[in-house]
Amino acid sequence: MTTTSSAQARAFTSIAALSCCALMATACGGGNGPASGGLGNSKSSAVPQEWTTGKAYRDGVVTAQNPYAAEAGARLLEEGGNAVDAAVAVAYALNVVEPHMAGIGGGGFMMIHTAETGKTIAIDSREKAPGGATRDMFVGVGNPTQQGVAVGVPGMVRGTAMAVEKYGKLTLAQTIQPAIELAEKGFAATPLWARSSCGERALNSPETAAYFCSGGRAAQAGEIVRNQPLAETFKLIAKNGPDCFYRVRPGTDCDIARGVVEGQTFSKGPRGKGGSMTLADLEAYQPVERTPVEGSYRGWKMKIMAPPSSGGLTVLQILGLLERFPIGDKSAGFGFGTPKTLNVMADALRVAFADRRDWIGDSDFVSVPVKGLVNKTYLSSRSSLIQPGIRLNPDPSSSDPRPYETAGLQPQAKLKVALAADGNEKGTTHFSVVDKWGNMVSYTNTVEAAYGIGVFAGYRLPNGDFKSFGFVLNNELTDFNITPTTHPYLDGVGANDVQPNKRPRSSMSPAMLFTPEGKPVLAYGSPGGPTIINSVVNVTLNLIDHRMGLQEAINAPRISATGVAASVTMEPGFPSASVDAMKSLGYTVTSDSVGAVQAVLVAPDTGKQYGGADLRYEGTIVGLPRRQ
Repeated sequence: MTTTSSAQARAFTSIAALSCCALMATACGGGNGPASGGLGNSKSSAVPQEWTTGKAYRDGVVTAQNPYAAEAGARLLEEGGNAVDAAVAVAYALNVVEPHMAGIGGGGFMMIHTAETGKTIAIDSREKAPGGATRDMFVGVGNPTQQGVAVGVPGMVRGTAMAVEKYGKLTLAQTIQPAIELAEKGFAATPLWARSSCGERALNSPETAAYFCSGGRAAQAGEIVRNQPLAETFKLIAKNGPDCFYRVRPGTDCDIARGVVEGQTFSKGPRGKGGSMTLADLEAYQPVERTPVEGSYRGWKMKIMAPPSSGGLTVLQILGLLERFPIGDKSAGFGFGTPKTLNVMADALRVAFADRRDWIGDSDFVSVPVKGLVNKTYLSSRSSLIQPGIRLNPDPSSSDPRPYETAGLQPQAKLKVALAADGNEKGTTHFSVVDKWGNMVSYTNTVEAAYGIGVFAGYRLPNGDFKSFGFVLNNELTDFNITPTTHPYLDGVGANDVQPNKRPRSSMSPAMLFTPEGKPVLAYGSPGGPTIINSVVNVTLNLIDHRMGLQEAINAPRISATGVAASVTMEPGFPSASVDAMKSLGYTVTSDSVGAVQAVLVAPDTGKQYGGADLRYEGTIVGLPRRQ
């Protein structure tokens, strides 16, 4: 085994240190626990004292799911980069050390707040369906999440290039350099790598099986892992720019696009099916700069990802549905983890997911009633369905929010049509950054399910060898409705049905919280498919209503529901009496892990910076300066 470098040693030290935080929240970011009757209203630019327990920094903080990636971001900050440069460095590093979650074979949403202008924007690098996609392309396909037909046109490379060019201080090549070194020199496998690398999806193709599970075994924690093909791919992008990924350029080594197109022709099994992506689809791909959707909760302002994310609108809806309840008031029975609190949270999730299913899709293709869905009067009518001590029954259905944003429009009766099923793939990664100037980034990145389709981008050489580019291809298109649907109000194509060049609906919810005066406080988000939405909601309530410290709010057990059914997931840690109470109300309760929130926080009145990282994965905080 190769001796670990100082950076590798720091990475493992970060995991060990944060493990102490999970056990000793008070010492490493925890507050005093739920505040009796505290509703979290803010009257000034100061944040609650409980939020700012833990170690404070002034020159930047990076939080990520993997210690090597967090180190890569911190390195860029130390080299003079800003939060955008650091976030891009984290994204590329994660492709090396967490390739099953995200990478250049996928895409994501990057929210950026610039301190100088006070502007908050989002860069949408979500994958797109190819021009040859059809509404019924998944019908009859066996296990479509592991077939080439599921691959969307990747967006990360052009998205990160746009971010650095418009909002960074360094070059794209500089931000990629730490990832090149990780891929070429190697890194010591983390425990998560060792646990996950021989899973079914990693074994879907011979090439991925040979890399992730060589000889039938995964690299054990501490063994050095290298990915020379990925290092060479990164070098090509660093030298030639993003077009080297999206265009085959004769006379150069820029043939990555050929590997993407040929890789997505992968078909396995008697009902297998490859994709229809062409080189023209790749060349045409462009990211989009979007304006986040905005809302508020108990006076705190929130900016969060707009469609094609369903996450932002659904988070704002859930918070709006819950605002009339005195959550956090122990004397009223609404303390953390009490039956009343869990009951109204569960039903708020179910009501919001009903609207999500029918209304939200790629707003470039469908009319999403953004203002209506978060209108206070509309949410009040929807919230009236929720009653403490009673499980919402029958299961909630969507309503028509359009009259709440278009004067004179009458609500329309819902058609009796087949509805889309709620998906529940779990993958993705999230990381958050703040720099010494106060710029903030909240970035969720993904290849959809773990390992995407389980196939490397690459192609066969004349001698029969496989030329691998070292990154897995996404299976993002299975975020579309698998079976074509009819819109239950518009009598047309379902909001999330497949269409050529359309982006599939996402649950990714990179978020930022601001004081009532508009000063940035928190950048946060989570992986986890539809549970992303619920993770963001849980942490938001923990901070504002239960007055927990940042790390304590992340550590606390979460409740999740990802559809309209009376089925909830409750993480271990809730009182057994509360679990029993939920069951007695008729909920089906399962136990599982929910999300992995990474957050950075700035106290506007002091300028001090804090981090919170989630040990449900390998969450790591790196704060600057390193020695104080």
